[in-house]
Amino acid sequence: MIFVWIIVILVVLAILYAVVTYNGLVSMRNRIENAWAQIDVQLKRRYDLIPNLVETVKGYASHERGTLEAVVQARNMAMSAQGPEEQAAAENMITGALKSVFALSEAYPDLKANENFLNLQEELTGTEGRIAYARQFYNDTVYSYNTKIQSVPANLIANQFNFDEREYFEVDEGSRGNVAVDFGTAPAVDLGGPPAAPPGAPPAPPTA
Repeated sequence: MIFVWIIVILVVLAILYAVVTYNGLVSMRNRIENAWAQIDVQLKRRYDLIPNLVETVKGYASHERGTLEAVVQARNMAMSAQGPEEQAAAENMITGALKSVFALSEAYPDLKANENFLNLQEELTGTEGRIAYARQFYNDTVYSYNTKIQSVPANLIANQFNFDEREYFEVDEGSRGNVAVDFGTAPAVDLGGPPAAPPGAPPAPPTA
């Protein structure tokens, strides 16, 4: 009789563990979805600001067509991206393209002083910070979830009910560094000194 009760207790405990584990995995999966939704809100905010930025820059540097088209193309790719991995790759392109646009202001003082440009730059920078915060929270949540479904004995429940691993939203930190910009299209500045000798020309003789 005691043996039967032991079996019953073990079965009840196993069922309770399965229920608690299943509910915990569902909760973690829902937190991941919510975390991704927060990222999506900030990404859409970024996409809405980019056309305004392009139009503002175009008014001062319309011939910088390649730089502006790169931003628009990166935005379009990001808006059609599917999944965290593909989205992260597209966001890396946007970050690099935006840095190139912001760098143009160094060659165009009127653009650099434009209030609308400065406001857009500030808004995009703030949005970038919120994206970074949301991304960190999302990745932390994914890490906890993936660790849980890989651990014994929770992995038995996870495999039984198709709790699959989730992708991280990882960006290339190199794309956040300084972007090399060719200012060859900018007008030369006369500093008042003698003209530089052309490459390969002999040095000018000293004056008496």
